[in-house]
Amino acid sequence: MNVPGSALAWAGALMLAVAGIDAKAGPVMTNTQRDNYVDSLMSRYAGDVPGAALLVIKDGKAVIRRGYGFADMEKHTKATPATNYRLASVTKQFTAASVLLLEQDGKLHLDDSIRKFLPELPTSDAAITIRDLLCHRSGLIDYEDLVPDDATAQIDDNDVLHMIASQRGLYFTPGNAHRYSNGGFVLLGLIAQRVSGMDLADFMQQRIFAPLHMDHTLMYEHTRGPQISDRAYGYSEVGGKWTRTDQSVTSATRGDGGIYSNIDDFARWDAALYDNRLLNDASRKLLFGSHEPLDDPDTDYGFGWRISGDTVWHSGESMGFRNVIIRWPRQHVSVVILSNRNHFQPYPLALAIGELFLAR
Repeated sequence: MNVPGSALAWAGALMLAVAGIDAKAGPVMTNTQRDNYVDSLMSRYAGDVPGAALLVIKDGKAVIRRGYGFADMEKHTKATPATNYRLASVTKQFTAASVLLLEQDGKLHLDDSIRKFLPELPTSDAAITIRDLLCHRSGLIDYEDLVPDDATAQIDDNDVLHMIASQRGLYFTPGNAHRYSNGGFVLLGLIAQRVSGMDLADFMQQRIFAPLHMDHTLMYEHTRGPQISDRAYGYSEVGGKWTRTDQSVTSATRGDGGIYSNIDDFARWDAALYDNRLLNDASRKLLFGSHEPLDDPDTDYGFGWRISGDTVWHSGESMGFRNVIIRWPRQHVSVVILSNRNHFQPYPLALAIGELFLAR
């Protein structure tokens, strides 16, 4: 399996150390031993601390679905598989899927200029295409670089559009480089909204969440609801104590990070990525195709997904949340970790857990 070398080494060392396995002999475990090892790997999230939810899917079945720690420290609400977490940048795969659904409908083309749908943008952005936004090669000045340091009020998608439209330069010529852009995915959400004639939250609900019976997944909008059931709140460790840090000034934008979901709904999402119930063959090839090489020579970027050897994956980080989904499509294994703290990177941990379930 070809994945980023440092992460794979960390994952393998962690798995073997916790399991007490001789690396030369190789792991031989019963299901009970394996499950105990997984709990050991997840022990940092257990107890009286902000927690996590873990999903492992093998051959279409959820072989592990567990909650650890607390979703709400103040109310001592335990995390369960039904707990809903802010996905942060894991949202981007749903925004990309929304755009591809509209392309399937014949309502847009990936090589359309984004100014066709967002004429507020300056003429200097005319060369930027929807495809450029999907794989982060637009060169747009990102809104996070434009938010005033003393800002306290949350910004929304229209604020992002106005900030980007006020710029008359780019980081680089569109298509000539890669720079991860949250602003680009906010614009993709606005394009989907304008092309469909529906609010982005309503479009995703009608075209993705409802058809897949992702009944507890929603694009959260603090000004209009609906409210989030079984909600996990984000935390940071400050002075040795857990402090709620659930929202920041950029927590109200949508296409780049606004979805809340739980691991049971992710099982339904994962299943839909193997067949044509949502996206057709051509769209799924685009979603998981290698469109742009990254600085890591082992990783390329698709449309809202990173591609590393046999895996497709994406992480998500925002104030108080750290998440990851890793899929091994050829071996029909997926691992999802959703957590409500801004400590620990779950990607190498998810790799270590996934390795336990791969065919050998």
